[in-house]
Parts: sequence; structure tokens; C-alpha cells
Amino acid sequence: MNALVLVNDPPYDTERAYNALRLATGLAKREGVRVRLFLMGGAVACALRGQQTPKGYYNTATMLRAFLGSGGEVGLCGSCMDARGIVEAEVVQGSRRSSMEELADWTVAADRIIPF
Repeated sequence: MNALVLVNDPPYDTERAYNALRLATGLAKREGVRVRLFLMGGAVACALRGQQTPKGYYNTATMLRAFLGSGGEVGLCGSCMDARGIVEAEVVQGSRRSSMEELADWTVAADRIIPF
């Protein structure tokens, strides 16, 4: 199965990004499941390195690293990055700048699309 998880919300304003990352990681750990995660809008900030959250609080950069370590793939909306002044050197290693064209390809290839 090919799953595509779309995230729009910023990392800490709601728990949508948190829950999306938990689900994506859980899916990526399953045999025979390929998971792609596309961060757009405020969600591109989930991939920023150097986030410092209070002890015991979730950290989306750490969660993204776990997702990537489980075999997941992360694309960041390039125009959303530009609008927020985020450059690729500032994001978690393994996540990368992407495009709406690639999102269209991922959408066509997906068996399941899960929006957050």
C-alpha cells in the first residue's frame, strides 16, 4: 500500500501535525506500506532543525527523524518554505524541498490519502 499524509497546520498551534506524524510513523513501520508525508502551509515549520521544546513535550523535528528512520519520505512545499523564509539547509536531514508537481505525482501514486 502507498499512503500519502498531507499536513497543513503549524507544528504547535494545534495537535494536527503531532497526530499526523504519529500516524505516519506507525504506518511506515508496517511491512508492505510506503508512506510519503507532504508538509505544506505552516506545517513546513515542523521540519525546522534546532527546535527547543519543554522537557516532556513533543518535538516535531525529532518525530520527523523517527518517521524518516522508519523508511518514510518527506517533501516540503517549496513555495510555502519561501513564504516563511525557510531554506533547505535549515530543515531536518532527509526531508527536502518539493513542489506541487511532485505532490500531484504522489497523489496519483497513492492508494490512500490522509489529510491533516
